[in-house]
Amino acid sequence: MKKIILFLAVVISLSGCYTFKGASIPPEMKTVNITLFENKAPLVIPTLSNDFTESLKLYIRNQSSLTTTQQQEADASFSGEITGYDIKPISIQDNTRPVAGANRLTITVRVKYINNIKDHEKEGFDESFTAFTDFSLAGQSLQSIQDKLIKEVNVKLTENIFNRAFAQW
Repeated sequence: MKKIILFLAVVISLSGCYTFKGASIPPEMKTVNITLFENKAPLVIPTLSNDFTESLKLYIRNQSSLTTTQQQEADASFSGEITGYDIKPISIQDNTRPVAGANRLTITVRVKYINNIKDHEKEGFDESFTAFTDFSLAGQSLQSIQDKLIKEVNVKLTENIFNRAFAQW
């Protein structure tokens, strides 16, 4: 019995020693404004601007208590543009008749993040983020899987942007 009590005392005392460093959003930050990310990539996908912008809004809503707003006086803001969208083969299936065995969809987004909270203004940034996903067509058309691929890449992009803005990574 003494061993169990001693073990519990050690566990309880050590539990205060470890802290998980997750999102570090200032407590006074309540609202965020996310403007539409215009698609300025050489290859334009008509729905990409809206898909990416909505993906970023959804990720921030799901991972924080921040409220998205259209007001310019928000506590923080995200703006930017999609600067790259391309699909390239990454492996060749047959050397006699070159066919892509696998492809890579890559999206690049330039993001400007502004923190309007007093004493936190220096936490802003203006950077580019790139993410990709590899895929094989395997008898499918690109059009039939393109939306799914874009969603996969958008999840990676929005996670990286959120972590850069709020987790200090």
